[in-house]
Amino acid sequence: MRGSLLVVAKQPAAGHTKTRLCPPLSGEMAASLYECFLYDTLDIMRRVQDVQRIVVHLHGDKDGYFRQLAPDMMLSQQRGHSLGERLDHLLTSALANGADRAVVINSDSPTLPAAYVDDAFTRLDVADVVIGPCFDGGYYLIGMKQPHPRLLRDVQMSTPRVLADTLALAAELEVSVSLLPEWYDVDTIAELEYLRSEIETFDDDNRAKDQASHTRRYLAQMAW
Repeated sequence: MRGSLLVVAKQPAAGHTKTRLCPPLSGEMAASLYECFLYDTLDIMRRVQDVQRIVVHLHGDKDGYFRQLAPDMMLSQQRGHSLGERLDHLLTSALANGADRAVVINSDSPTLPAAYVDDAFTRLDVADVVIGPCFDGGYYLIGMKQPHPRLLRDVQMSTPRVLADTLALAAELEVSVSLLPEWYDVDTIAELEYLRSEIETFDDDNRAKDQASHTRRYLAQMAW
């Protein structure tokens, strides 16, 4: 077992999920789209071999939503007030519970190549931290082999400077960082359009025919 692979997730709910896509999407459409993202993200995780897979959800799973969604994965609940606190807690907990390395991904990148996630574990052989940069200045993945709370708690999240600030702090702390190839998450209409354009190329690429299958089907029938 190479370590723990975690995904940050929340239960889709109209009016509370992917609200930056509304309008033009309705609340119900945005929630359904995010549910497709979740299914596809879990498929990405299943392609990464020899890891413990964990879904870390934002609220309690009282109605069993996540147990039904991912019966083959462990479940855990996010703790902390800020995103940085929650990320630090889940990575630190995974490492404290026996993982020799822990990698967390978001649930907003349904076409993320599984090879990038797999490579994150390999890069931790030599680096202290691995990060998958996003085009928007954030990151889609962060992994560690020992806790580095300040890299998560002392950086203001959800800004275009998340990656830059994290790298600057890592340099100050003398923490080595390995960067994966850039990718993107889907939070805005422009990013949704980019996703639609990317998925349209899958028809010409047999290697991608099974990639993002849930999102692909939903976008094909969605009018907006």
